[in-house]
Amino acid sequence: MENLIPHFVELIRRAATDLPADVEAALRRAHDQEEPGSAGQGALAVILENVRMSRASSTPICQDTGTPIFYVYYPAGWSTLALKKQIREAVAEATAKAYLRPNSVETLSGRNTGNNLGDDFPYFHFEEWEEDYLKVDLMLKGGGCENVGAQYSLPDTRLDADRDLEGVRRAVLDAVHQAQGLGCAPAVIGVAVGGDRASSYIKSKEQFYRPLDDINPDPRLAALEKRLTEEANMLGIGPMGFGGKTTVLSVKIDSLERLPASYFVTASYMCWADRRRTLIYRDGAVTIE
Repeated sequence: MENLIPHFVELIRRAATDLPADVEAALRRAHDQEEPGSAGQGALAVILENVRMSRASSTPICQDTGTPIFYVYYPAGWSTLALKKQIREAVAEATAKAYLRPNSVETLSGRNTGNNLGDDFPYFHFEEWEEDYLKVDLMLKGGGCENVGAQYSLPDTRLDADRDLEGVRRAVLDAVHQAQGLGCAPAVIGVAVGGDRASSYIKSKEQFYRPLDDINPDPRLAALEKRLTEEANMLGIGPMGFGGKTTVLSVKIDSLERLPASYFVTASYMCWADRRRTLIYRDGAVTIE
């Protein structure tokens, strides 16, 4: 297999230091709609300046460079072991180059390896597909926003939430309200309905790979995404919890099969630094989007 390590390092650099265009555009719209001179608008101005400086200097957008989550889609015949080895080497090199901070620590001892490599760090998902090219999606998931994710088992009498889309709506709004400013709003909220506890969390995080301006192919979920975005922004929490009109940038929802005994609603929280990039390797050429 060709040596793709330099390209994987560049994928990490881009994800860590160069905010995607759709996220930056959403932050600019949020800045313009906040009250002039308000704390919320001031917070967004600082965020946007940070985005500019990070891009110009190739330095991390946030000091918490997050858990690298790789989704690797590969053609038949490729070695997942070789791909994983090259990506892990790229993570160590990107850490040495300070695109990533050495954030990963061994849980029981607190020991930091210094290179962001552990038995289960970074996280990988491999999937063979029918295409003839390699695609690697990377997300950097911050710890602060990870702390305010929430999972609900419906029905929930506290929220008067039944096993339906209205119950989903109540659960998601409660999750956003409980987070307040702790997750570094404005946020992107990824929601999964159904599954078991583990698969629901995974599916909710997969929503962060979606562009902010896409439209859910399921009209029921598309309508709920739009409604939840509007209603979450009526809570008044605002950027960084300072109050204002922009608490979330977008809400993304998907569903998966479940057992009749369970009805989980999982809301994962992504801070304003929605760091994601995609590498495509086709016919010997690499592009990063």
